[in-house]
Amino acid sequence: MRINIHGDKIKVTDSIREYTEQKLSKLEKYFHNADDINMGVVLRVRNNEQIIEVTSSTPKFTLRAEEHHEDLYAAIDLVVDKLERQIRKNKTRLTNRYHRETKVPEFNFDFEEAVENENRIVRRKNVDTKPMDEEEAILQMELLNHDFFIFNNIDEECVSVLYRRKDGQYGIINTK
Repeated sequence: MRINIHGDKIKVTDSIREYTEQKLSKLEKYFHNADDINMGVVLRVRNNEQIIEVTSSTPKFTLRAEEHHEDLYAAIDLVVDKLERQIRKNKTRLTNRYHRETKVPEFNFDFEEAVENENRIVRRKNVDTKPMDEEEAILQMELLNHDFFIFNNIDEECVSVLYRRKDGQYGIINTK
């Protein structure tokens, strides 16, 4: 498992780095080939809050979790617990989906900080959409812990936006 840790407005000391790597290495037991896993860790400080964001890219799916706490070490513990819950919660779905499929979805996110303008757009995100069906899109959205997900819908043969409704159900917007 490759772990890339960097700080935003915080210096990542050796003890923080070792603690984070030690805690995240507990997740290796859930993966068959831990060498293929890239974990990106961003540590931030906002006011009195310590924020940790972990994005785990595997050849088959992407996991993401974020936690806030006054103590950085507590935030690290919380984010590892959250990732572990996500993996366990979706273990059956992931196993069923990727053992019967031969194609492997991959996601490549490119981030660009937007230039300030009067439209109040503060960030742009370019997403490579991969062909998938609606069930896989729901799984990916839940793993990323987002309220919406953009994907190339193989059933409708168009780009679709999957979103979580206020009642807990899902909705889809298809482009023409």
